[in-house]
Amino acid sequence: MKLHIGGEKTKEGWSILNAQPKVGVDFIGDIRDLSQFPTNSVDEVYASHVFEHVPQREILSTLQGICRILKTGGFFSVSVPDMDVLCEHLLDPSMSLDARYHVMQMIFGGQSDAFDFHYFGWNNELLTHYLKIAGFSQATRVASFGLFEDFSIYKPYGRPISLNILATK
Repeated sequence: MKLHIGGEKTKEGWSILNAQPKVGVDFIGDIRDLSQFPTNSVDEVYASHVFEHVPQREILSTLQGICRILKTGGFFSVSVPDMDVLCEHLLDPSMSLDARYHVMQMIFGGQSDAFDFHYFGWNNELLTHYLKIAGFSQATRVASFGLFEDFSIYKPYGRPISLNILATK
């Protein structure tokens, strides 16, 4: 099984877990509670711009839950807003006020509904550290996963705003 957490668009070979019941969603649930999936039952987990919605006190247990459901050698492809890049954009004097407002939305979430709030800001050092503490054997930054056309490849100001990490159990 390949599990796309937070996904909305169907793709052959992937099952979708989403907190909201939508067309194409296979499982209703939350990234913080993957108890509906048996241990070592998933080959790959993909989560693009979902993990920043996890409250700080639940970061480690959430990552451990993802690690638990993955088979040995399985992959966790995680994409989050890259705080290093976003802060550079925010402080760039050549950015318009509208562009800086947009950057702030990427930092704090668009806040369009109860699910669209960001609880934590990630950079490569922090995310890699937590992945290793959670039990992942390797965590490598990648430019793209080549899996979905989503925010993981979003470049509104000329460079990607996402931190993409491929972690191995």
